[in-house]
Amino acid sequence: MNAIRSSGTESARESAARESAPRHAHDPGVADTAEAAPSFAVIPGEQVQRVLRGHEKRIVELVEAAYRMHGQGRTDSPPSYFLRLPDRPGSRIIALPASLGGQSGVDGIKWISSFPANVAAGFPRASAVLILNDHDTGYPFACLESSIISATRTAASAALAADRLSRGRSAGRPSRVGFFGTGLIARYIHTFLAGTGWSFDEIGVHDIAPESAAGFRCYLEQSGTAGRISVHEDPEELIRFSDLVVFATVAAKPHVSDPSWFAHNPLVLHVSLRDLAPEVLLASANVVDDVEHCLRADTSPHLAERLTGSRAFLNGTLDDVITGRVTLPADRPVVFSPFGLGVLDLAVGAWVYDEVVRSGGLHVVDGFFHELRRYG
Repeated sequence: MNAIRSSGTESARESAARESAPRHAHDPGVADTAEAAPSFAVIPGEQVQRVLRGHEKRIVELVEAAYRMHGQGRTDSPPSYFLRLPDRPGSRIIALPASLGGQSGVDGIKWISSFPANVAAGFPRASAVLILNDHDTGYPFACLESSIISATRTAASAALAADRLSRGRSAGRPSRVGFFGTGLIARYIHTFLAGTGWSFDEIGVHDIAPESAAGFRCYLEQSGTAGRISVHEDPEELIRFSDLVVFATVAAKPHVSDPSWFAHNPLVLHVSLRDLAPEVLLASANVVDDVEHCLRADTSPHLAERLTGSRAFLNGTLDDVITGRVTLPADRPVVFSPFGLGVLDLAVGAWVYDEVVRSGGLHVVDGFFHELRRYG
């Protein structure tokens, strides 16, 4: 757990709880300890972004450590819960509860909404909060703005997968990347690839909205990390151009169905989960973050399981590849389909909390917990 929690004998979170938790006069209905009622803090997006910016390598390490803990069975990550909205069928709100175990662990939940119509109004599709709960008392001790944390852990997972899944491939590290979908997640993934040492000779861009493709191209040019940039109106052209393909769309059902587009055996980061028809997956090597999580909610892997009645098309998890339990074939496309685990949000969110505490900038809400005596 030390790879995820901050170094030292006492984490910043534990220290903050000890320093600021209210002390009570003796009361038979209240435990006489500082941990009886942890304080509650709010960390807004500006603080979250300030902590995370420029620490791509460290965040990828946190995400890898969380994946390893998950693979060892040292986490609890129940299925995500989808709140469907009949009057807004394209929108949803998702709850991701999770637990990172151990005495220095943390429990919590991410509550994230996806409202695609937001994009037309000029602001991001997703919004989120992350609640962190104290290990010993169960009291929530922090609420963090989490759309940034969610995008960050998604991008860190993608960068980790790009590194681990490209190792040992006969074609070597990809030198041409194609971004299929050019929203905020695509921008974060590019930032994390660049921040963890990736460089590309060429970058391809495709989006069904020309203005989005143009905006992403402008971002790439201003980032100073791009090679030659080309915008592809034809999705087939983008995929055949790329030896690393990043799908980051809001697609609700598969729209790429021809396996021949992937005949050059690219590495595919299928981050948006529902772009590829089952036929594409069945012609590929397939890696997921968690089998039970990923094969549900009409994801492309879920549709492939329904079509075949089997999970034999799966080669394993990213942790299986990292630990050497699975070796991927060199003569097929490799598709990584991450459902997105709540334990990753906890790992990144707890680190953000500790860093804010260390900086002295934690905003504690005085008296948030009020009814603390059992008998009044």
